[in-house]
Amino acid sequence: MHETTSDSPLVVPRSQHQISRANISEHALKVLYRLKDGGYQAYLVGGGVRDLLLGREPKDFDVATDATPEEVRAVFRNCRLIGRRFRLAHVHFGREIIEVATFRGGGREESSDGARHIRNGMIVCDNLYGTREEDALRRDFSVNAHYYDIADFSLIDYAGGLDDLRAGRLRLIGDDPEKRYREDPVRMLRAVRFACKLGFNIDPPCEQPLFELGHLLRDIPPARLFEEVLKLLQSGLGLCTFEKLRHYGLFAHLFPGTDECLDYEDQGFPVTFVSRGLANTDRRIREEKPVTPAFLFAVLLWEPVRRRFAHLRAKDMTPEEAMLGASGYISARQHPLVAIPKRFALPMREIWTLQPRLEQRQGKRPYRLLTHPRFRAAYDFLLLRAEVGEVTSELADWWTRFQEANSQVRSEMTRGTVKGRRRRRPRSTAAKETAHT
Repeated sequence: MHETTSDSPLVVPRSQHQISRANISEHALKVLYRLKDGGYQAYLVGGGVRDLLLGREPKDFDVATDATPEEVRAVFRNCRLIGRRFRLAHVHFGREIIEVATFRGGGREESSDGARHIRNGMIVCDNLYGTREEDALRRDFSVNAHYYDIADFSLIDYAGGLDDLRAGRLRLIGDDPEKRYREDPVRMLRAVRFACKLGFNIDPPCEQPLFELGHLLRDIPPARLFEEVLKLLQSGLGLCTFEKLRHYGLFAHLFPGTDECLDYEDQGFPVTFVSRGLANTDRRIREEKPVTPAFLFAVLLWEPVRRRFAHLRAKDMTPEEAMLGASGYISARQHPLVAIPKRFALPMREIWTLQPRLEQRQGKRPYRLLTHPRFRAAYDFLLLRAEVGEVTSELADWWTRFQEANSQVRSEMTRGTVKGRRRRRPRSTAAKETAHT
């Protein structure tokens, strides 16, 4: 493997690598050139460079520079500074945001001026700026530590990342993987995400700590973990990611209630609801269909909700009361771990609380339920439950037909009789995919 150091980076001239400006966002190029023309160093970095080297289309483009965040803001009127732990500049071009980061300084110790603060080995604040070389060796994985220089279009590799890309290897920079994970435990989640996204193997010295350090995730702010979970499970490879998280024992530190339920069989069969839901989500993302976090988290937390619901029903609560109590209880227990914002938590709970109401098919209740703003999501959730055999196919079929029926047939259905129509198999058990809107 090619070893590189801050003293001897590998510099690949334009003629010897495949990155072309034609494949870089015009807005990213605008940021790079304007910083360069302003007298600053400017480089395309991170996952965008990695994906271009792999022949993939990057999802976004990040820039590294020696300009401070305040200096970046002075160059771009459409710039906002964000973050406390890491001060960043976001340059806005309509819906596209180019993230600009100032080179981070080297070293692993706290600074006297408070620019870097370390607590129990974890970097909780890091706005100590430095050189390009220092910045490169502060990054997480070698495959994310390439710098594309807009000045001469060369590619600079400080950490042997090109060799790792060719080998399909995911390797942390530095000689102490455990220390790097302790600096930022979210790197464990990123290792899983990149392994699934790139199809790479995690380097064995970097893989072993994943089995041992999951508890460090409890020190990460729950709001940050929410964002990380979305990246993990809305990548189009949610099922792969879920399975790897469970393999390394990381899922249990994010969703302990769900993980506990998945360790048991239901009536002699393994619990497959989460896997089926994530597979449906992956399919929708591949088909470029919308996916809402409310539905995704409703799937992730359903097993503990269902178990709590059964417990409350055994105490003679009505189905509506039991589901309301179960949804509130599980949501409250989950919030300190992965904090789901209210804009998603409220519709998530509505999806759950509508499930018992979907079993009420007489009189005016079905008509009222059709007008509920969360009916479609609750119905799709019911279809998923029918796919795994949790509710009868007949119930899912009834609601499928009720939505399509004319007023006369609907009237007959809500009286319990449907004449002259053959019952057909619900789309939930055929080829219909679960919708998330």
